[in-house]
Amino acid sequence: MKISSIVYFCLAMLPLSGAAQQGNLTQYVKPIIGTARMGHTFPGATVPFGAVQLSPDTDTIPYAVNGRYNGDVYKYCAGYQYDDPTIVGFSHTHFSGTGHADLGDILVMPTQGKVQLNPGTADRPQDGYRSPYAHANETAAANYYSVLLDKHKIKAELTTTTRVGIHRYTFPKSDASHLIVDLTAGIYNYDGKNVWTVVRVLNDSTLVGYKQTNGWARTKTVYFAIKTSKPFKNYGSKYEDGKAVYGGFWRKFDQTDNFPDLAAHNIKMHLDFETSEGEDIILKVALSPVSMKNALQNMAVEAPHWDFNGYVKAGQQAWEQELRKIQVDMLNQEDLVNFYTAMYHASMMPTIYMDTNGEYKGLDQEVHKADGFTNYTSFSLWDTFRAFHPLMNLINPSRNADMVASMLAHYDQSALKMLPIWSHYANDNWCMSGYHSVSVVVDAILKGGYKGDAEAALAACVQTANARKYEGIGPYIDLGYVPDELSGTSVSNTLEYAYDDWCIAQLAQKLGKQDIYATFSKRAENWRNLYDASIGFMRPKDSKGVFRAKFDVLDTHGQGFIEGNTWNYSLYVPHQPVEMMQVMGGAKRLENYLDSLFTMELPDKYFEHTEDITRDGIIGNYVHGNEPSHHVAYLYNITKSPYKTQARVRQIIRNQYHNGHDGLGGNDDCGQMSAWYLFSALGFYPVAPGEDAYWIGSPLVKSASINLENGQVLRVVAKNQSDKNVYVKSVSFNGKEINNFRLSYEAIKNGGDLVYEMSNKPKK
Repeated sequence: MKISSIVYFCLAMLPLSGAAQQGNLTQYVKPIIGTARMGHTFPGATVPFGAVQLSPDTDTIPYAVNGRYNGDVYKYCAGYQYDDPTIVGFSHTHFSGTGHADLGDILVMPTQGKVQLNPGTADRPQDGYRSPYAHANETAAANYYSVLLDKHKIKAELTTTTRVGIHRYTFPKSDASHLIVDLTAGIYNYDGKNVWTVVRVLNDSTLVGYKQTNGWARTKTVYFAIKTSKPFKNYGSKYEDGKAVYGGFWRKFDQTDNFPDLAAHNIKMHLDFETSEGEDIILKVALSPVSMKNALQNMAVEAPHWDFNGYVKAGQQAWEQELRKIQVDMLNQEDLVNFYTAMYHASMMPTIYMDTNGEYKGLDQEVHKADGFTNYTSFSLWDTFRAFHPLMNLINPSRNADMVASMLAHYDQSALKMLPIWSHYANDNWCMSGYHSVSVVVDAILKGGYKGDAEAALAACVQTANARKYEGIGPYIDLGYVPDELSGTSVSNTLEYAYDDWCIAQLAQKLGKQDIYATFSKRAENWRNLYDASIGFMRPKDSKGVFRAKFDVLDTHGQGFIEGNTWNYSLYVPHQPVEMMQVMGGAKRLENYLDSLFTMELPDKYFEHTEDITRDGIIGNYVHGNEPSHHVAYLYNITKSPYKTQARVRQIIRNQYHNGHDGLGGNDDCGQMSAWYLFSALGFYPVAPGEDAYWIGSPLVKSASINLENGQVLRVVAKNQSDKNVYVKSVSFNGKEINNFRLSYEAIKNGGDLVYEMSNKPKK
């Protein structure tokens, strides 16, 4: 039986109950969730935190048209949009759920007949190598993807190891079958992005090379090695560089036909085969951050054979092990699919960024060897510090410790001496605001996951927070806020810096550094400097201390906030929520504020210029589809109506997470949206990473076993659970009732029993 038939059978035989089946949790993973509209996930094959994400790309939208940003490119941050009618090819690197993009490296597409090296267009696929396809002939599962390419009736199947993508193409009979290798292709592509490309053909089944680009990552280099299971009978290439000022004397060769030494900005290749009816050709593509030699070694170590089904099975076993960290009983099958797909999406990034020999390219562009840790890249920290990294601290602390070690290595290699802001592929792309790596570092140390040099880590945090030349930090230190005239996101920067400063203070206190603790505790209060009591919101203020006169509290664009409005951002004081409530006017005022946030209408005009916010991710004026508000529903816990937290959490779960291709209300953002779901479904959430407490919500699970890394089990039970029973009548841990709606990490780190009694009536 072909592997695709096996996958179809498994999906068809999903159990009707809501109890996860022991040893078969991958059946609930549905990678197609979030591949339409705003989710920006990809459906292709990968293993947990794998360096290769082998997935279809459905269009070639350029980043710019006539020198201006092309807004349509935003839809293709992951390369794939479910509603597109054609597939361009299968590339090996993808971000999951981001709102900006790069990657899409080493695109491969099988074809037959006349060689076509241009992709064509969606409305005229016959003009290029792209192909129409139908979702009825498409399967996406953990570490397996397949699709029938209708143009030539070629079946494509994909799977991976950590560093190798494995393709299996089943061809019809032809003396003109081809594999197109398009090294010009990329996500968020533009003319000039490819700095240089090299290919060396070593023999009739092996190619090596590298591709360097200047995009979101300024100096990204991907080395690769390609092997085919069958020798190609011929190969050819095309340079698409236009007329060069200087071309040297390589014109002495015909470099288009069977020429083994290729170098240009833009290279496309075709590998030619003769195939019998139903013949399989397998292609292995290994990646390396360091060298072509290392790419070959990665392939030799991870993918030495040609057993495609064996690679699928091994990858799915790795996913099974990852998913077993939390075993749940849910109300229905749809919830099981949502839960384990969320776990899947929260186990994809950051990605491993080192070779099997431990070598990796550092921020300084030198080759380093990871000593005692696994090196990772692609840190979307503005998103993931909130719930993803806290989730890792709970269920996967050793992996998170390696991520922290990777951040500290980044700091050591930095000419600016800063921890990462948003880093990928030996670069910092400086996206978004705050210096939230400090939150991740501090939380990992305080919770005991990272066991490295805490003093050195604190020094790195302090140095980063004092980088005066970076995005208003100098004036922030001097004035206590980022002034309006200096930054278009002055308020959100100030609020996020204040939280990060509080994190530094907590670590300093633990290490007995009282001077640092005092300095950063004071800085943690800086949110107060931008609260305008006359209107009841945070508001931009200039360097003279004057609030901006023309100010719209609903608009998400141009009002001093990054991807949000003041209604949402005024609540971003996660480290001092009670103090924030007092400044706002007390518990009743906060409760009324939250009620209004969730029930008022936010007309489209207020977010039409903010591409990361759409109607899909909004409830009232609460924006769940973007991260700054992810803690907000839990703030009712400090009012006199904590039952409203319970109702709102369950409302958000049901409104924002579904099984369909459009099942995510916003960008999954490297697992953050999914991590919010996982925590909330379990009944608690980390409002302020860096503190010991999780805040109690309303569990969706009927029961859960969280298998901790130390061998202990944290058991969650929700008695009388149902869709109507969203309110918590009582909650206890190890038999002791919890009355303050806080759950201590120190208490649960060695396992125990967290028991909720649910009701359809609020406890007022």
